[in-house]
Parts: sequence; structure tokens; C-alpha cells
Amino acid sequence: MALSFLAHSGLAGTASLQSAAEESGCRLLYVVAEQPRDVEAAFSAGFLRGARLLRRHDAPAVLRDQRVAGVIVSSPPEEASEIVIDALRAGKGVFCERLPSKDRQTAEACFDEADRCGRPLVCGFYKRFDPALQFLCKKVRDSRALGRIHRISTISSIYPAASLNFLKKSGGIFYNAAVHDIDIISLLLGESAPDTVFSLGHAFCADMAYLKDADTVAVSMKFPSGAIVTLDISQHCTKSCDQRLEVHGSQGALRVDNRNPLGITEHGTSVSLCSQTHADRYRDAHRELFRHFIRTLKGKEPPMITKEQFLWTMQVAAAAEQSWRNGSAVDLRNEATEAAVIKTEIL
Repeated sequence: MALSFLAHSGLAGTASLQSAAEESGCRLLYVVAEQPRDVEAAFSAGFLRGARLLRRHDAPAVLRDQRVAGVIVSSPPEEASEIVIDALRAGKGVFCERLPSKDRQTAEACFDEADRCGRPLVCGFYKRFDPALQFLCKKVRDSRALGRIHRISTISSIYPAASLNFLKKSGGIFYNAAVHDIDIISLLLGESAPDTVFSLGHAFCADMAYLKDADTVAVSMKFPSGAIVTLDISQHCTKSCDQRLEVHGSQGALRVDNRNPLGITEHGTSVSLCSQTHADRYRDAHRELFRHFIRTLKGKEPPMITKEQFLWTMQVAAAAEQSWRNGSAVDLRNEATEAAVIKTEIL
């Protein structure tokens, strides 16, 4: 099965490109980027053997190639929707590694186009494919091992920190990081959205303040079931990624901790005993997400992330950002958040 990879210079998804090149039965034919040399610099020559590196204006030729069954889109949301729709209309399945759009109507149009064309559109909510989190979901949702869920808390510190250019184009902390934790929480609780959202945040980095974005946020949510959720998210991590999740229920608690082969946790200011990047922590999740995409191309299963799930996740992220900017809680019970526009442009 041949796959074409479409990337925007500086935002190319190395995890997806690696999965496409390494997955058995797949062949990477093209890499389309604004600056192909950036892609060459990021990967060894052997890794990209057999793939043609092309510029963005060559993309229509890629889509006309009948050997190409799927397209991987790693462009920023402001550019992704056009590529997604063009690929779907060319009869290709699409894996959108980031967000197809930050605008609700545009994102909805992408999903509707996929339905019209009869081709899969898979969105990159990679955390739901992490083996540890999948195990937790089965215990919480399927086995009801914890009884009624009372509280969930997550800590998500990303290392290394994303570049300022990346954050500006990806939508900032709420759309680059928070959406993935919001998706996992919705999956764990089986509830699409909370009743109430309240956020606090701060920009410890001067450059982030200049972008009018935060690099550290705390998001509190209350769901219709009564469950209280707190998300602790930071893009100001300097030593190693920190990814933890705790679920407390009426019959017990479960916790997903950082993977540390030494079994030692260190919280001081000295050099970390076992530094781990975000890409390393979620390598298996990205691989399983890509395999899911392959199965959708083969017609073995539908895309796991539905249009409704994606739109609700984005609306909750919008509410979290709105709360941070306005300094007040957002009530989603009456859908007070304006649904027509999910995200305003970062100045």
C-alpha cells in the first residue's frame, strides 16, 4: 500500500513519517514540503530511500498518482483543511496528524467531505492509542473496576518545548496540548463535554507573553455525572517530559505514571536521572494510531475519532481558552460558547 506524506516546513511530523517508512506493507512515495532540505536534514538518506521530495506546488501531481492510497497531513491547522479536502476529492484516505482546522465550520466540512467521498479521515488524537491509557480505559469504562468516577487529574509537561513558530501556527497550548487530554478525559468518562470549564494560566517565557499565549495552564472541569477533572499542562518543561494521570472512583483509584526504567523519581534541580522526550513517551501510541489509519484504508474499521467527538473536543478547548482569557468560568450546559468560531487568531 503506497502512502504520500504531505508536510509543512518546520512542522513535519517525524513520528508519522517514521511510521509510514517502517510499517510493513507500506511504501512512502512522496514527501511534499515547502523546504525539502529541512526534511533531508531531519532524516538519514537511507530512511527516505525511494521517496521523492517535492515542493508544495507539486502536490497535485502526487494526488493524481493512482498508486497513492493515503495522504498524511502534518501542516498547521490554518493550512491543513485545503490539503485534506483536495486529498479526499482525489480519492485518498487522509491521516491529519494535527487539526484539520481550528474553525468549526471548516473542520466539519472536512469530515462531511470524507463521508461524501467515502474515504476515511483520521485525526491525530494519539493519546487514546497509548497502550497504558487504553488499559486504563478498559478498567474504568468496560470493567467498571473503580465504580463511579469522582475525580480525574492529569499532568502533562512537554519536553522538549515546541518552538514559538510551531506554537503560533498550531494554535498555542490549548490546541497543541490540552486537546489531547480533553479527548482522553471524554473517553474515560463516556461524556462528550463538561457542564463547566474554568482555566488559569500564565506565560513564564517572555516570548509566549508576546504571542499572547500561556505556557502553563490549569483547567478545571465538572461533568454532568458529577466527576471533577483537573488538567495541569505545561510547555515550560526543561529536563524530561512528565505525563501522569490519576482516576479516583467510589471503589478505588488507578494511576498511570511516567515510564522510568530505573524506577527512581527525581524532583530536584540537578540533571535528570532518566530524561525522556515526549516523542519517546508516545512512540507506541503514534505507531498504533498509524496502524489504525492503515486499517481504515483497507476498510477493516471506521475512523475511531468521529466528527462529533472531534467537534466537542475542540469546543471544550475553546471554552478553556475563553475562560483563561476572560478570567471567568464558561457554562457549556446551554452551549453559551459561540459554536461558529472555535479559535481566534493569535496575534
